[in-house]
Amino acid sequence: MSDILNRLAEIIETRKLINGGDPDTSYVARLFAKGDDAILKKIGEEATETVMAAKDARHNGENGKVLYECADLWFHSLIMLAQFDLTPQLVLDELARREGLSGIEEKAARKDVLRDADEAKKH
Repeated sequence: MSDILNRLAEIIETRKLINGGDPDTSYVARLFAKGDDAILKKIGEEATETVMAAKDARHNGENGKVLYECADLWFHSLIMLAQFDLTPQLVLDELARREGLSGIEEKAARKDVLRDADEAKKH
């Protein structure tokens, strides 16, 4: 499953300006050239379109647009990861770390880590 994510991540890396990406010929390079805010804005747009497609599918039973919009969201999320020098494998590793934890336990553990970090800053 992660092979396609890794291949896409490798292609996206080549589109970074530092790696020779050309904004005149590459949509991804153009997003990198515009910076973080443009990438984040695009993710917001794609997330909204995914939600709207899912709402429509709930009523009309047509799931194709959900799949299409989710693919767009994932693709733009890969661009964001690359922007912050992160990889799909790191996301998969994080999901694996959470495997077997209930959502309630995982959220509580995050709060504990944040609380401990705040207390460490105070001392």
